[in-house]
Parts: sequence; structure tokens; C-alpha cells
Amino acid sequence: MSGETIIDSFGNADYYITVADDALALVAEAYGFSEAKLAGFNGLQPGAVLAPGTKLRLMPEGPGIGASGAAVVDTAGIPTSYTIEHDDTLAGITYRFNVTADQLAEANKVPFVQEQGNVYFVREGRTIQLQKNPVDSRSGTGQAVENSWGTTVFYTTVDGDSFDSLGYQFRVGTAEILQYNPSLVETEPIPAGTKLRMTAADLPVEGARGTYTADANGIPLTYTTVAGDTEVQVAARFGVTMLSDANGPTSGGGGVWYQYTHVPSGELAAGQTISVSLDQPINMPGLDS
Repeated sequence: MSGETIIDSFGNADYYITVADDALALVAEAYGFSEAKLAGFNGLQPGAVLAPGTKLRLMPEGPGIGASGAAVVDTAGIPTSYTIEHDDTLAGITYRFNVTADQLAEANKVPFVQEQGNVYFVREGRTIQLQKNPVDSRSGTGQAVENSWGTTVFYTTVDGDSFDSLGYQFRVGTAEILQYNPSLVETEPIPAGTKLRMTAADLPVEGARGTYTADANGIPLTYTTVAGDTEVQVAARFGVTMLSDANGPTSGGGGVWYQYTHVPSGELAAGQTISVSLDQPINMPGLDS
């Protein structure tokens, strides 16, 4: 097979253009499909003869179970955006548009698209991006300073960095970068050598409005709760995966030492100083410093 493969922004093969002597079964095998599935994608019967120059779809055509709405496509037929319909699912969307969940998260500059922490990516009426924009090959090579969970807290830019390149790499939207770094202007290039904050630590947010302490490098260590704070929002503000990993039970079995005012919502009692660092845990036997 020597025909042209049309790929998306992630390198996923979406179409194949046939040449002389190509056969449906051989094309299907080359791209990891059964002949029946590839035939179904293209409205053909298994065994159909392929004329040279036939543009074969390597992904489902049109609406389907779990992705029933209309998509926007570019001139090459690559899906670029999609508005979520009622009863759509993550599995349906990734299957129909030939992208992985991680690629979908990258395109939308979010940490994850799975349902986590009561944050739902797949929501009816939401328009999502299915591709990413081109970025400079020099981007993303600056110095990153991470917290103990591996989340980048600070990043020093290099030539070629842009809001898109930073957003795709660190899964943070342009609006958030501008909030965290008020000296930046969206319509102007980001100068090389700029030290950017990549989390909301300095920005009190709904559900995490308290104060925090940090080490000499500015990495948050502890957080003191105020009324209305929730576990999910505190974790999100400081780029923490699981607060319980740094806050063990007072004694005995599982759970955490800190108290709630409303357990189902994760609302925390005010006035508690909670660890937001795996390096300085609280009530973790053998690990507390």
C-alpha cells in the first residue's frame, strides 16, 4: 500500500486514498480493522473493488450511539469541533472522532475528560475541540518547577512558547493563564524567560478562599480552610491529586484527620490547616516530618 494517509493534528489516521491494486481487506488489515468494519465506515460491501483515488474513511461516518450530534469538519474532512448532545458519552465521542481521551483533554486544555471530582467534561450543550492548533517546535522546553504531586506550579518560558503551546502541555486554558499571570496580554507574545504561575494557588477561588504557606521556591505546603471550602476545590487550586494522600486519619483505619461540615458535598470545617504537600504530610505514620 502506497496511497496517501490523511492524519489529524495528533497523527491519527482518518482517511486513506487508494492506489492501483489496493484491496479493502488489505487496507483494513493495515489500519487494524476488520474488512466488515472498514466497509461499514464507507457504505461498501466486503470484497468491494476499490478504484484508484478512492478516499476511504478510517473512522465512523456521521452520528452514532454516544455521539449523536453534528460535527464541524475542515476541508480535509477532519472533525474539528463538536457540540455535545443529550445521552452522549465519552466512549461514543472518542470512538466516532478517532481520538483518545487524553488527546481530547489536550485539545481542550483540561487535565482529564473522565468524570472526576464532580467535574463533568461531557455535558449537554458544551462545544468541545477535537483538534489542537499548530505550535512552534521550540515550545515547551523551558524549566518547570513541580509540586510533590508532579503538577507544574511554575514554568519559565522559551522562544516559541504561546498560550496554545502552554495550554496543551500543562492542560490549562488561556483564560486561566491570564488569571494566574495578570501581567500577560492575550494578544501579545509571551517573552522568553518569563516565569509563569501555572496553578491558581495565588488566586482564591469558589470553594477554596483561604490562605496558604509555601516553601522557599513558592511551592504550597499547607492551606487553612474558611467557610464554604470543599475538598475538590482546594485540591484543584493547588494542583493536588488527592488531599487524603497527605492527610491521614487521626488514629486507626482509613479516612482523613480533618473535619467536614457536610460530607456529601465535601464541604470542610473552617479553621483547619491541611497539608497540600506529600513532602510534609499530616498524620501519616512514618512519613510526618
